[in-house]
Amino acid sequence: MSFLKLTAVICTHNRSDLLLKTLSSINSAKIPEQTLISILVIANNCSDDTIYCLQNYQSIQKSENLFPLVYAEEPRPGKSHALNKALTIIEDDWICFIDDDHRLDNHYLQAVLNAIIKYPETNLYCGKIIPDWTGEEPEWAHETGEFKITPYPVPYFDLGEESLLLTASTSVPGGGNLIVNRNVFERIGNFSIALGPKGHDLMGSEDSDFVLRALQAGQTLRYIPDIIQYHYVTPQHFKLRFLIKKSFQRNRSITLTHYPNKTKVPFYLWSKLLRYFTGALFSFHSKKSRFYITRIAGVLGQMAGYLQSKTF
Repeated sequence: MSFLKLTAVICTHNRSDLLLKTLSSINSAKIPEQTLISILVIANNCSDDTIYCLQNYQSIQKSENLFPLVYAEEPRPGKSHALNKALTIIEDDWICFIDDDHRLDNHYLQAVLNAIIKYPETNLYCGKIIPDWTGEEPEWAHETGEFKITPYPVPYFDLGEESLLLTASTSVPGGGNLIVNRNVFERIGNFSIALGPKGHDLMGSEDSDFVLRALQAGQTLRYIPDIIQYHYVTPQHFKLRFLIKKSFQRNRSITLTHYPNKTKVPFYLWSKLLRYFTGALFSFHSKKSRFYITRIAGVLGQMAGYLQSKTF
C-alpha cells in the first residue's frame, strides 16, 4: 500500500495559548503506519504572538521529532477566508479540519486512516466532538430537560457508536471534526465568505453550508464514532452574554444556510418571539429566565437571517 497523506488544517485568530494545546494534542496522537502527516496553520488577521509561536514550533520540530508544520497568514478577517487560503496551498489527498480550541483523541489519526481504508468510496468523514469537561462548569450546563440551552454552550456532536451514512435530512456536522478528500472542493467550490466567524463573533455555518452543498452534489459523508475530538471548556462559555450572542449568531447563520433566498420573516417567528418574551417576563427562576432569554436571541437571529441575503 502506498503512503496516505493527511494534512491537519487549523485556522486561528489570536488564540495562541489554545493553538499550542491543539498542536500538542496532534503530536501526542498515535502515529499510524503508512501515513504522511503534516500540519498547516492559517493565521487569520492575528495581532497576538501567534506567528512567534509558530516560528518557534518550526525551529524545534526536527529536534523534538514533531510533525512538520507550515503556516500562512490571511489578513482578511473571517474563518472562510482562512479556510479558502488553506485550499490554495494543499494540492491533493486528505484534509483533516481541526479547530484551534480542540484536543485530538489519542487514537484520532489511526481512526481516520482506518475509515479511509474501510470505506474507500467515501469522500467526507466526520466524528464526535465532545466537551472537554473540567468539572468546574455550572450544574445547569448538563441540563437535558425542558429548559436545556440551545445551541449548546460548548460544541457537542455525538451520533452514537455505529458508523452511519449521513444525508441532508440527518444531523449535519460542523467543520471542527471534518475530514475531506481534496478533490471534493474541485467539484463543489470553496467555503462561503458570507458565512463563518469573523474574529470571535460566534457566527458559523460556513462548514454546514459546505457539507450540504457536497451532499447535494452527490458526495458521500460518513460518521465514524472512533474519530474523536474534545472541545476545550472555559468559564466564558457559561456567561449569559456569551449565550445570547451565540444563540443569535448561530441561528442567523443557520437560517442563511438553509433559506438563502428568503427575504420575509415567517409569521410563526413573531408568535414564538411573543411566547418567549412572555415566558422571560414571568419567569422567577434563573434556569427558566436563562432559557427564555437565549431563545429570544435565537429567534431574533433567525429573523436577521431571513432579512440578510447570502452571497458567495
